Amino acid sequence: MAPIASITAAISATSYNAVQASLQTNGKSMHPQAQVTADLDEDYFDPVEDALDAFKRGEFLVVMDDHTRENEGDLICAASLVTTEKMAWFIKHTSGYVCIAMPGDRLEELELPLMVPNNEEKHKTAYTITVDYKYGTSTGISAQDRALTARKLASPQSRPSDFNRPGHLCPLRAREGGVLARRGHTEAGVDLCRLTSLPDAALLCELVNDDEQGTMSRRDDCRAFADKWGLKMISIEQLAKYRQSFDKIHY
Repeated sequence: MAPIASITAAISATSYNAVQASLQTNGKSMHPQAQVTADLDEDYFDPVEDALDAFKRGEFLVVMDDHTRENEGDLICAASLVTTEKMAWFIKHTSGYVCIAMPGDRLEELELPLMVPNNEEKHKTAYTITVDYKYGTSTGISAQDRALTARKLASPQSRPSDFNRPGHLCPLRAREGGVLARRGHTEAGVDLCRLTSLPDAALLCELVNDDEQGTMSRRDDCRAFADKWGLKMISIEQLAKYRQSFDKIHY
């Protein structure tokens, strides 16, 4: 993934008069600013179909949740296709607290229970105990070790005895029903895997800005980052609407 030579992120402004001309929707008027926001959002994100094609090729996606929720963008990729080089790049541009979203039944098969019995996390993110792959790893924290652990967690041939506990990769238990049940990055990751017929394991981590305070990347920051690196950017809301219209996932 080489950075593109220049960023051309220009969103066409919609005139107030043009908005006023189309205020009537199903017999009800829409506030002009609401229509402008809707028009801008349509151009702000990439088509879900394009994002799925990129994801299936092993590329990272930038996935935004709602601005009223975390208002954060996560980098998400298929764990089965991650390499050492991809993991190193991943760690460099995120908070570094790399997680892997997986369905609950597979986590149970791998004997990875929830981290705590009483989840007090704000959005009820379902963290399990952390793991490292036992074989061919050293301390578990390097890009090579974490990439290997991720691929082995994604492998249907892996067994509970293949992993040390605790470790340096944090599995997250996706809620049954995916983004239609919970609008979280965890569920988005598993949905992306299932929509592309890849093993049910997706790596995810929050984008952070390259500044002295390591601030969280918000929507405009994430769009600029996606443009810089030639990545597709979608929202969880887009993914939910896509599933509602073209759902082929069987939970």
